[in-house]
Amino acid sequence: MAILNPEHLFEQAERLIAGPPRQVDLRRAISSAYYGIFHATLTAAADHFVGTTKRSTTEYALVYRSIDHRSLRSLCSQVVKPTLPASFLPYGPRNAFGPDVRAFAAAVIELQEKRISADYDPLIRIKSSDALLAVSVARSAVARFRSTNARRRVAFLTFLVFPKR
Repeated sequence: MAILNPEHLFEQAERLIAGPPRQVDLRRAISSAYYGIFHATLTAAADHFVGTTKRSTTEYALVYRSIDHRSLRSLCSQVVKPTLPASFLPYGPRNAFGPDVRAFAAAVIELQEKRISADYDPLIRIKSSDALLAVSVARSAVARFRSTNARRRVAFLTFLVFPKR
C-alpha cells in the first residue's frame, strides 16, 4: 500500500501558494494541509494496530480505510474539552489528553472546517497568508501529535479506531 506522506501534501500546498497563486491554487493548498493531517492520523492508527512492517497487507488497508472524516471530527470535538466525557474515563488517559493532543484535535477541527469552505463555498476569498497559516498549523499539529506521550497518543488512536458506544 502506498502511504501518503503528510510532508509531501504540505510541500504540495506550499508549491500551490508560491506566486502568483490563483484562488483554485489557494483552495487546493488548504485542502492539502487538511489532508496532510488526516493521512498522518490514518497512518498512525494503522501503524499502531497492524504495524509498519505490514503496510502492504489487507489488514493494514482495512484499519487505514476504516477512519472517516466524521469520526475523526467527532473524537476531536470530545478531546478538545479540558475533561473527558464520563464514558471515556475508564479507558482514557488519567488527566485527559494533555495539551499536545488537544492542540492536535483543535487543528483537525479548524483545518477540516477550512477545507470544507475552500472546497465548497463559492463566495470565500482566500489569501496566500491564509493558506500558509493552514500549512503551518497542520505541520505543527502533526509534530505535536507525534511527540506527545505515547499513552495519550495510543488512547486517542484507540478511541478513533474503536469508538465508544
